[in-house]
Amino acid sequence: MNGVGHIPVLLDEVLEVLAPAPGSLVVDATFGAGGYTRRLLDAGATVHAFDRDPDAIAAGQAWPETREEPPRLVLHPRRFSEMVAVLAEAGIASADGVVMDIGVSSMQLDQAHRGFAFAADGPLDMRMAQEGPSAADFLNTAGEGEIADVLYTYGEERQSRRVARAIVAARPLSTTGELAAVVRRALGYKPGQPKDPATRSFQAIRIHVNAELDELRAALAGAEQVLCEGGRLAVVSFHSLEDRIVKQFLREASGATPAGSRHLPQARSAKMPTFAQVTKGIRPSDAELNFNPRARSATLRGATRTAAPARRAA
Repeated sequence: MNGVGHIPVLLDEVLEVLAPAPGSLVVDATFGAGGYTRRLLDAGATVHAFDRDPDAIAAGQAWPETREEPPRLVLHPRRFSEMVAVLAEAGIASADGVVMDIGVSSMQLDQAHRGFAFAADGPLDMRMAQEGPSAADFLNTAGEGEIADVLYTYGEERQSRRVARAIVAARPLSTTGELAAVVRRALGYKPGQPKDPATRSFQAIRIHVNAELDELRAALAGAEQVLCEGGRLAVVSFHSLEDRIVKQFLREASGATPAGSRHLPQARSAKMPTFAQVTKGIRPSDAELNFNPRARSATLRGATRTAAPARRAA
């Protein structure tokens, strides 16, 4: 059920944060291959699962829990930023837990025709929802300055202008192999170096094409709205940009922002904290890393919802 090469990251730790109980309702905001959902269902929970990738939804529809009466697995082919509206449409007023596994899935990375990676050549696509402008559309039409800004902001590529200039000069680009070759030439990559510099550019373009960071911000606000008092939030991120957003959200939501000083205005919000018992970043164990090297950059953060009203709409 979890697909070739797919291993859910920090699975035991996520389940410990969520503490699912029989009869509880949990939102799996990033269904993917269903690794978290499988364990939640086994614990007796009902799961409302979101994924904008139609391939993930199609695979999930074969699960027997979708045919129970009432179904214990309800699949939503929607963005997780829409969870508040979608759950309301389904008659769900609140949830006991929300889990998010941010970024691209192993299934998407391993399928060359999806265009997320350069390990095998494929079309320059990168669209999670398989609709809308692709990575090729962006790179072949955007100005050099816009491309450079995307590479710098979302890939933390210090030589973003050089790479953007090389991309524009090489247009039109149509495959992942072409893009990787352009980036490598621009940065003077030599085979055998510890990290392929094209990785940063691929990350940046993928995040831009899928508006991933905006989606994450909206999803966190949505989780704040749908979680009941005592409900649990668990978020697994895979790079510093994502983790920074999650960390800042929980810091503000828990009232842990600095109180200010005589030199700075008061920073602490007067509103009651909406989350408590915030866990510090949990990283994979050595045993997990030996079993699943792709988990090396994962960080889990969790928190418990208080009784305070949500601070803002999703």
